[in-house]
Formats: sequence, C-alpha cells, structure tokens
Amino acid sequence: MQLERASGILLHPTSFPSRYGIGDLGAEAYEFIDFLAGSGQQLWQVLPLGPTGFGNSPYLSYSALAGNHLLISPDKLVEFGLLTHEDIANFPEMPLETVDYDRVEAVKMPLLRKAFERFAELPEDQRSPYHDFCYKHGYWVEDFAFFMALKDANDGISWHEWEEGLARRDPKTLEEWKKHLGWEIYYHKYLQFEFYRQWQALKSYANERQIKILGDIPIYVAHDSMAVWVHQDIFCIDPETLQPSMMAGVPPDYFSEGGQLWGNPVYNWEQVEANGFDWWLHRFEGTLDYVDLLRIDHFRGFESFWAVPEGEEDARNGHWVKAPGEKFFNLLRERLGELPIVAEDLGIITDEVEALRAKFDFPGMKVLHFAFDDGPGNPYLPFNYHDRNCIVYTGTHDNDTTVGWYKKRNAQQKEIVRQYLGGISSEGIHWSMIRLALGSVANQAIIPLQDVLGLGSNARMNTPSSLGENWAWRYRRDELTEQLRDRLGMLTYLYGRSPE
Repeated sequence: MQLERASGILLHPTSFPSRYGIGDLGAEAYEFIDFLAGSGQQLWQVLPLGPTGFGNSPYLSYSALAGNHLLISPDKLVEFGLLTHEDIANFPEMPLETVDYDRVEAVKMPLLRKAFERFAELPEDQRSPYHDFCYKHGYWVEDFAFFMALKDANDGISWHEWEEGLARRDPKTLEEWKKHLGWEIYYHKYLQFEFYRQWQALKSYANERQIKILGDIPIYVAHDSMAVWVHQDIFCIDPETLQPSMMAGVPPDYFSEGGQLWGNPVYNWEQVEANGFDWWLHRFEGTLDYVDLLRIDHFRGFESFWAVPEGEEDARNGHWVKAPGEKFFNLLRERLGELPIVAEDLGIITDEVEALRAKFDFPGMKVLHFAFDDGPGNPYLPFNYHDRNCIVYTGTHDNDTTVGWYKKRNAQQKEIVRQYLGGISSEGIHWSMIRLALGSVANQAIIPLQDVLGLGSNARMNTPSSLGENWAWRYRRDELTEQLRDRLGMLTYLYGRSPE
C-alpha cells in the first residue's frame, strides 16, 4: 500500500484536555480534529483503544477489540439525555496535565452506571442502535461483557485464578454464571455500545475533514484478557497453571540491556493456522471498523518471534520461532483487498522481515532519534531513505520527547545533530527536527504532539520496561494556539504535505 505524501500527529485520546481527569470523546477531541485540519494534517495516529489493565498500558488490554470505557464523554451523555447537568455539576477537580487512573475510575464509573440505568429504561425503539451494535459485534462483545462481569464478581483477579469451572470454561458452570450476571453483562455491553457510537461520531468528523485515523494493533494481547480466556487453544498456555508457558518479548536492544519481557503468552501458530486464522482475521476486520489504517506493533513477530520460557525474570534466555506471516497476509488480502497496514519494523530486523514487509508493500518506520549515531550509514538518516514508502517520526510513544532526547545527549552527540541540521533553529531543537521530518522524502511524517508543543521529558508518554507515570501525560486546552496551528501549517504546506 502506497500512501500519498502527507503528515500527521501522534496523540492518544487519553491525552486530551477534559475536566473529568482523562481525555475523552467530547468537545476537546473535536477541537483537536479542527487543529489538525487547520494545520494541513491528514493523519491522526492513536495507540490501541482497548480497556487497560495492569499499569494502564494500552498494549495490555482486556480485549483485542473492545473500546476503553474511560474515554466515554459524560458531556455527550448529557446531550443524549442519559445524564443531567446536575449529575456532572459536582464532579471533583482533577489534575489537568496527568491522568490519575485510579481516581478517574473511582469517580467516573458511577456516572457511567447511572447513564446505563437510564438507558435501560428507554423505550425499545430508542435502544435499537444498541441492538444493532450487539448484532454486528456479537462475535466478541458477548464474550467480552461476560468476561468483565466475571472479573467484577471475582474482585478483579486474573481469570486463571477463578474457580476451576470458570477458568477452564466448563459449559455448565459458564451457563450458571451467565444467568447470575445477566444485568452486569448488559451493563458492559452498553459501555461498549456507548464507546462505539461516540468514537464513530468523532471518526466521521475526522474523515469529513480529510483526516484518516491510523490505529495500532499490538501483535500480542494480555494474558489476563478475554481473548486468552476464550481462545486458550491458540496461545501457549501451561495446562496445569494456565499461565503462559512461553512468554513474549524481545532480546537485549536499544531500550533494555536485559531485553524486554512483556509477559504476554505467545501464539500457538500451528493451532491458529489449523483454525483458518479466524481469530486474527476477525481481529483485523474488527479493528478496521474503528480506524482507517493500522500500524502493526512488533511486525517482525509475524515472521519470527522471541519466545521466553515460563519462569524467566528477563528476556535473555529466549529463542526465535518462525511464524506463518506470509500465509496470513495472503489470506487477509483475499478478504480485504488492499491492506491498509503500516509495519512497525524497529529493533532487530532481518532480511526475512524486510522481505515480508516488501512483499505486501507495507510502509515501514523511520525514527529520527535513532539517526545520529553509528555514522553516515545509519538507516534512519533521511538521505538513506531509498524507499519513499515509509513513515518518518521524530520519536514514537516509546521515545523521550525531542527536547528531552536532545538535552540528554552529551556535547559530542549534540554537535553531530547540530552539524547535520546546519545549526539549531532559534525556535528550538523540536522545530529543527520537525522540519527534518517534514522535508524528508518519506511519504508520511508523523510528529508526537509533545514535539509540536516543545515539551521536555516530563511529557514523555512511556518509558519501556518501567513502571510508574507511564501513559499519563495530557496537554492543556490553551496550548493548541492559532500561532502554533499556523506555524505547523506553513511547514506542512512548504514541504508538500498539505491536502489539495
């Protein structure tokens, strides 16, 4: 797939301004779309949209297809008549520049419950869009709602610690619990419907303004997720403990000397293939209902993946295992036609991985933060972009901000950057790097909003292999100024990335 020359912004919806403690799909989301359109951007890249579990990471979701209910806008619920102005009038003051997930959960969920109870009392004809949603998405939403209701009933513990009949999915036990949890299952299905209709409205608004949404599909799912609980046969699960028998990760790399041990179970690809790749086909089709384009996080895992035995404390003792990526993408292309896929091809990339990406013409990724070491042969330097079919980033959600990155370089390393750029702009290193990205031959350039705003390390979205304040950054509403919009728009036009 060859995308037209364009540019865009990387920003996860949790980072929107909102008085509810977390970004949501209300007015500020539409204002952000207006900022994109006003500055000539044609892409909006988001992280995975699913409900988060441990560590609040969007890459460790309870579902491969569900939406994060914390993104539901209470203001939109007022517009729909499901909440009143009185219901939201006394919402406590929340931090404006970070997300306190525990506090947001504690004060926002009662509002969502109240909206659900009012929704359930609506006449049947007013609930027909909900029934249409459940029919269309029945292949996952029923199992997901049941899974979440069971988690609530079991105090949030992981599914493998549930009673034996539930953990191993004994049909009689499942049926008894479904009858017992009927109302709670309805509640979780409603939350998914509400997320879906609010997201689809925002997506339509973006598309009308010539903006495509680039989503993110992590190759792995969390062990504590509906996907693994329901489809245990396609994951490497210890039959005794129900824990991952082989865990996902990557060997030692730029980010970590001990590699990265993610803890997700790797796939039993033989069984996936024996099932006709059905789960993966549904996953891609379902995700493309939310977004226009898809970035495959850890694309190399479709060619071969790093598998770490159960019980290891880091990723050093793993080994590479082949995966049937070519068979799968051939089948997916038969189903979908042209594949709107971007390959995250960072890290240890072999000739075989490059061949798989090239065979299907997937754009790869170039990251400028990686470009200024190892001499002129560094593949991330723009003059080495021999294939225009790629996306150039200043940095990604896993990198420091550009201001933070430059500040941490030593004097010699800074001098290399200055020499390459021909000096640093008086407006700051972030604008110099944005210029470098926009002016490159790469078909697309995507800039994290933190770099457009010129923010330091305190605005970093994620530090891999760490726990703490990840995924919490938010911008303030007054930061998206007309001056900033016009500055970005001028450069976008200057480098031929504006819409016609």
